[in-house]
Amino acid sequence: MVARWPAREFYGTVDVMTAVYEDVPFSELLHHPAATAERLDAVRALRLRRRDAGDLALMRIEQLERDESVVEFTTRLLAGLVRSENIEMIRRLLPDAVPWVAFLPEADFDAFVTELVAVAQGAAALGNLAPVAVLLTQWRHSAEVYADPGLLAPGKE
Repeated sequence: MVARWPAREFYGTVDVMTAVYEDVPFSELLHHPAATAERLDAVRALRLRRRDAGDLALMRIEQLERDESVVEFTTRLLAGLVRSENIEMIRRLLPDAVPWVAFLPEADFDAFVTELVAVAQGAAALGNLAPVAVLLTQWRHSAEVYADPGLLAPGKE
């Protein structure tokens, strides 16, 4: 039997945020740095919108470290699941995370799972999740093509 913490004890040990992020103009951080940083008490991160450049994110280091631990855990869990060679379990679980896999042919689905595990492990080791985001985007686009018969080349399925 697994010991469980009562909910009130568990939530008392971590900061629980009500929102993922809040949009804030970058100029607000420049003009009111302390007040802007205080907004992190209510959200996990601030998305700093900039006019002539990409947006930035501002978050507390503790939140970043918690997020990193969840990503590492998830990567290891996924890798362990794949190593278990229980492909039927993976087939049942992965559509909850990425519903668009329903449109991938079986061979592509298998290739996606293999690539996802390898890339996720490598990205976690580097502390850079960009390769995972690129992989997910590429495979999502493949699923979009398979989902739209008009996009498939004649004779390809």
